[in-house]
Amino acid sequence: MSAPRLAILAAQNEAARAAQEALAARYGAADPDTAEVVVALGGDGFMLETLHRFLHRGVPVYGMNRGSVGFLMNDWREDDLPARIAAAQASTLHPLRMRAFRNGAAPVQALAINEVSLLRESRQAAKVRILVDGKQRLEELICDGILISTPAGSTAYNLSAHGPIVPLGANLLPLTPISAFRPRRWRGALLPADVEVVFEILEPDKRPVAAVADYTEVRDVRRVEVREARDVSLTLLFDPDHGLSERIIAEQFTV
Repeated sequence: MSAPRLAILAAQNEAARAAQEALAARYGAADPDTAEVVVALGGDGFMLETLHRFLHRGVPVYGMNRGSVGFLMNDWREDDLPARIAAAQASTLHPLRMRAFRNGAAPVQALAINEVSLLRESRQAAKVRILVDGKQRLEELICDGILISTPAGSTAYNLSAHGPIVPLGANLLPLTPISAFRPRRWRGALLPADVEVVFEILEPDKRPVAAVADYTEVRDVRRVEVREARDVSLTLLFDPDHGLSERIIAEQFTV
């Protein structure tokens, strides 16, 4: 069986660019629009950028860490790249679909691979009502913000906001407040992956709120609807015994 056509993409740093040149010289480099596998060289931010770029192509992405954290990346090695890709384990992810409504404007739709977050725009705390599948679950949350994340994104902003880490395949979405003031003891929720979560902004003129789906920011929102986009699939490739599910489990035992 012939090796797959590889597109080799690099972040804007010296280590990633040097790795790109070395791999392209050794294995060749296909056009990203026709490649069968995309090799992403950088950190988690670059991986997120690459996944968004190829969101609707369905091409698998194999990352190698030439950046900082590299949670979504494999270890960097120049040797045996085609064999590593052939032996890699696939992890399938579904992003979140956000619909953000502003006063008198058409709704803005965006996909989030990590999380959808709502953040206050001013010195005033945000006031948010939360509905799950049409049922009011929290009448008023006073906070700096709130986010809902995918399992893959649960180790990113969600974890920094003291939200739970969610293993892949758990079919759960963590809902995590950011600096909640009232109710002070509410720490968030774990929701089934098939629900629709609606955030209604209370007092939006006095307390403006922005909604952010990964890279897409919508300011002065009045209502935000979020649910998992089951019609969109992303495929990440990981070396055996170093897959994303294992990393998410291991992260919970990191001290």
